[in-house]
Amino acid sequence: MSQLSERPDSAVVGQTVRHESAALHVTGRALYTDDLHPRTKDVLHAWPVQAPHAHARVTDLRAQPAYAVPGVVRVLTAQDVPGLNDAGTKHDEPLFPSEVCFHGHAVCWVLAETLEAARRGALAVEVDYEPLPSVITLVEAIEAGSFQGAQPTVARGDARVGLERSSHVFHGEVEMAGQEHFYLETQAALAVVEDDGRLFVQSSTQHPSETQEIVAQVLGVHNHEVTVQCLRMGGGFGGKEMQPHGYAAIAALGARLTGRPVRLRLNRTQDLTMSGKRHGFHARWRVGFDDDGHLQALEATLTSDGGWSLDLSEPVLARALCHVDNNYFIPDIRVTGRVARTHKTSQTAFRGFGGPQGMLVIEDILGRCAPLLGIEAHELRRRNFYEDGQSTPYGQVITQAERLHRAWDQVAADADLDGRRSAISQFNATHEHVKRAVAMTPVKFGISFNLTAFNQAGALVHVYKDGSVLVNHGGTEMGQGLHTKMLQVAATALGVPLANVRLAPTRTDKVPNTSATAASSGADLNGGAVKDACEQIRGRLALVAAQRLGVPAPDVRFLDGVVTGLGTDESLAWADLVHSAYFARTQLFSAGYYRTEGLHWDSTVMRGSPFKYFAHGVAATEVEVDGFTGAHRTLRVDIVHDVGDSLSPLVDIGQIEGAFVQGAGWLTLEDLRWDTSDGEHRGRLATASASTYKLPSFSEMPEVLNVSLLARAHEEGAVYGSKAVGEPPLMLAFAVREALRQACAAFGPQGTSVDLASPATPEAVFWALEGARSGHDRDGDVEPCEGPTPPEADQASPQRLPESEAALHHLSGA
Repeated sequence: MSQLSERPDSAVVGQTVRHESAALHVTGRALYTDDLHPRTKDVLHAWPVQAPHAHARVTDLRAQPAYAVPGVVRVLTAQDVPGLNDAGTKHDEPLFPSEVCFHGHAVCWVLAETLEAARRGALAVEVDYEPLPSVITLVEAIEAGSFQGAQPTVARGDARVGLERSSHVFHGEVEMAGQEHFYLETQAALAVVEDDGRLFVQSSTQHPSETQEIVAQVLGVHNHEVTVQCLRMGGGFGGKEMQPHGYAAIAALGARLTGRPVRLRLNRTQDLTMSGKRHGFHARWRVGFDDDGHLQALEATLTSDGGWSLDLSEPVLARALCHVDNNYFIPDIRVTGRVARTHKTSQTAFRGFGGPQGMLVIEDILGRCAPLLGIEAHELRRRNFYEDGQSTPYGQVITQAERLHRAWDQVAADADLDGRRSAISQFNATHEHVKRAVAMTPVKFGISFNLTAFNQAGALVHVYKDGSVLVNHGGTEMGQGLHTKMLQVAATALGVPLANVRLAPTRTDKVPNTSATAASSGADLNGGAVKDACEQIRGRLALVAAQRLGVPAPDVRFLDGVVTGLGTDESLAWADLVHSAYFARTQLFSAGYYRTEGLHWDSTVMRGSPFKYFAHGVAATEVEVDGFTGAHRTLRVDIVHDVGDSLSPLVDIGQIEGAFVQGAGWLTLEDLRWDTSDGEHRGRLATASASTYKLPSFSEMPEVLNVSLLARAHEEGAVYGSKAVGEPPLMLAFAVREALRQACAAFGPQGTSVDLASPATPEAVFWALEGARSGHDRDGDVEPCEGPTPPEADQASPQRLPESEAALHHLSGA
């Protein structure tokens, strides 16, 4: 067992403790970025001037009328930028654009004494536009050939040859919607100029170091002249990995020009209309099976909706391509990806980072093809599971296949799926207008950043003379419990009670060059760095203790604030040892560092082993569907998830539950709609409030939700044997969508294959079950076939359907 993963007896990690800020959260005492401005003197407030066109050229901008509004202090425009007028890392996101690229794009910002004065000043700014042609939907982008960035391919073997040898070949397409992050705390920043001209920026950001870099880039200064701090975030989900940088830069620019603190906080409508979302995807595919239902070949093209700029669209697409296989071995495969450029917000990271979209493709294929093959969907999935020694399409060897098998069997047994399937069959036979179904789906999700360089972290740990401990690390807290886990890691590594340790806010002048808290890697990376720093300190203290106890330093033990030695009955209190160490001039602070070993990835050929390990999980979901309306209920969910040896079980179970519900929201409720008409509001986000964008609530929660952590799951080579938990459970929600598909099929004859839109809203479910009732999917397009689909089928335009069925793309046989 490695030193990194070895867990001592009576460790603080693994204990069930509450979130470190839980009391602050529930009492309202937790401070967030926008809570700081009332404590700051002479703050100016920022408000954007938003364009009313999806695509237009700015021909004139007259800021002078805004100065006639009482309270307006400054209007920020492109002419005010001393550095680079860009808010991104690809240099394709002008902070003050001369060409607006989405409805609501900010062309300038007004600073005023009050928020209301800033709003009125923004209304007074006069802007002339020359409207330009716009591309709004993915279908429009594909037809127009509107793409941006790289177009990578993941391939193994020869997919066309594999299709030719397959006994059953099908082709089809699927389109899946994006998703709004809808974090409780909107984008926010507060910038203050220090006495020597340095900028101190408080930002609600998952990536303080990159926020620092972009602010410095815009101001034309070096990074060391900008300090960024993130107290905590009221949710992030990936939406604060790249998107906060521009808002922080606006606040910093305003502070630099006026000499006064500047507060920028988007209201909910602004946040919805200006910030990026989960990428919508379109996929066209051909798949082949043998007579036993084993996958033989897959050929697919995935197109993501990147919006107006690249942002993180390229790595999102790369991860989607690396997760098309989910947990299924496909001998011959070729999957190509491309990023569409549309005139919408720049879509960005969202929990799963492309993984959910890639996995949905193969889960949709299996769900649609299972009835045509005459095989139960759960059995078709099980037959195609990876085995140890097989490799993914990009070349990473599978080493923990048995974990998924164990989780699958445990869910089947604990949830009594055989008995419930029989009961559901009886229920459906006696209920004409209400049907039930239970579905089971797996998850295999790779953990690490695809870009190898990001897989590193730092920490700074102080031990004070009284024995108290202060931890700084590069990760940010957005409610996910990272700080809680880091406290437990530090307490375990030092051998002190949890109460001895406190965490400081994340700051770029304490831990530099940090990676984003993303890719589910926060605990792995920062935990490794915190542990390293603590072990350096403990090693020095062991030398002091050895002298006091009369034993060799390797025989010194630290446990729960008591220091002992092997072979002696003497002991020292932790605080006494620290006090002695100070007077012995022993260093009581250390910088820790961690880098993930064993990774290699060549993005030019999409080959290598980009992931430290895979996180696994299995979910079984039972649903009930109303045949008159398509309304549906989730009756029961059973989950077994692999988190290794959990660092903090209560936190992990909360993450699994939350991720599952968020995934179910994406797949069944949350329906982003843009105005696609040719009228004056073309490109406007129609779902720009909580009243029009439906989020999961208590009424959508399953009546029974059972979550278990997979036993005997120690992860060698990870901090204290744990595994990541942030993103993988979101994809457990595929079980909800697949159960809805099977319930819709129950309205039709045996063997009906159902094409279900995503999100599977009640309307979409209604049209799907209507298709099953009429036999639409059974007769005609969904017959199994011999041989491959003709090549020209790949070039067919996406199917045009009535508006009420616009998201339904029907499966076709070759």
